Amino acid sequence: MLEKNGFDPILNYFNYFTEIEEHFQRARGTGLFLLSPLDWALIETWKNAGVPLEAVLRGIDTAFENWRGRKVKSQMVNSLAFCAQAVTAEAQVMAGAGRPAARHESKTPFSLDDLRRYLVGNAGALPSSGYEEIAAALLRLAADAEKHYPDLEALEQRLTVLEEKMIASARTRLTEEEMFEARRDLDRQLRPYRGKMTAGQLAMLEKQYLERNLLDKSNLPRLSLFYMK
Repeated sequence: MLEKNGFDPILNYFNYFTEIEEHFQRARGTGLFLLSPLDWALIETWKNAGVPLEAVLRGIDTAFENWRGRKVKSQMVNSLAFCAQAVTAEAQVMAGAGRPAARHESKTPFSLDDLRRYLVGNAGALPSSGYEEIAAALLRLAADAEKHYPDLEALEQRLTVLEEKMIASARTRLTEEEMFEARRDLDRQLRPYRGKMTAGQLAMLEKQYLERNLLDKSNLPRLSLFYMK
């Protein structure tokens, strides 16, 4: 049964990114609106911090309700970062009420064959030089996919370790100029929202943004199960 705001408590754990993107688009009233790299990095910080999906969706609704209640609207809401304070407040309310994120590990949004293809595909998407160890590890996981399928959270942790190794390797290949440009782009996008986040939230967001930027520039795949299509 859907709750009052349209949130379904049995949504699968791995629908986190898609549900937030679609909910933000509906709240904004523009289905074709594309989230920015900063927005995706922000979603990842929430996911990594264990912010329940329900808290994010409620926070988005609250932020837009407040925006629509303003007598003067200077501009459209063009970033998910506009909702950051409201999401934090909703997460704190849920934590105080002892309401954890709903996870139903018995339900999965993809089949065993989908999982196997995803792991093999990511192994094949890695460059042939410098990432051989990571590709081999992904192929081993694919070969044992049937063993890992019942415990996707543990598999996700393994993939996180591999992705961290991949990011560390890619970072050594960056030039000083590339690192400077990435930080300049980050500062430009974050500037309007710095007053809406704590220092800790900003640090996490900066880390996620720079890592996403690094993977995009290096043409490397995301390994997390959250990115399965």
